[in-house]
Amino acid sequence: MKGILVVSTAIAIAAGCLAPRPAVAGDGFGAGLAGGLVGGLVAGTIIGAASQPRVYYAEPVYAPTCYWTRGRPVWDPARGIWYRPRIQVCD
Repeated sequence: MKGILVVSTAIAIAAGCLAPRPAVAGDGFGAGLAGGLVGGLVAGTIIGAASQPRVYYAEPVYAPTCYWTRGRPVWDPARGIWYRPRIQVCD
């Protein structure tokens, strides 16, 4: 993967260095800017797509479903009553 990145970077640099244009009076600034901008965006897209990290997701893990309910009656000697405490049940 790094080889693709190095080769594409070298090609982008070589294309700019090996094809010089002679300066001409009246040569519009906008044409060179637009070409450089489009070329830079294309090269950046290619290099960025080649160097993206791969994302791996973990396997799904079994998670039990839990809920709260009333338990069996218990005597509370401090209050002198029977009550049903809340308990958590997980499947």
